[in-house]
Amino acid sequence: MKIRCPKLGHEVEFDYCRRENNGLPCSRAIMCWSGHFDVESFFRKELSPDEWNKIFESPSKPKIVSLLELIEQAKKTKHK
Repeated sequence: MKIRCPKLGHEVEFDYCRRENNGLPCSRAIMCWSGHFDVESFFRKELSPDEWNKIFESPSKPKIVSLLELIEQAKKTKHK
């Protein structure tokens, strides 16, 4: 099964959403997949409490902050 990813703008399978965040689930996975199956219970079984809190309980960074961090990271990589 595939659904439309609001971050990417095209369809993805659940497996992508499970590993999108450096091997951890996308922070939007519960919102995106909850209409299809009990995704919250699935992740509660799969993740440690620390991973759960890091992914789903922590406030996400504003998009501009994430973009600026990516730009800085790219600059550092380019200068190496």
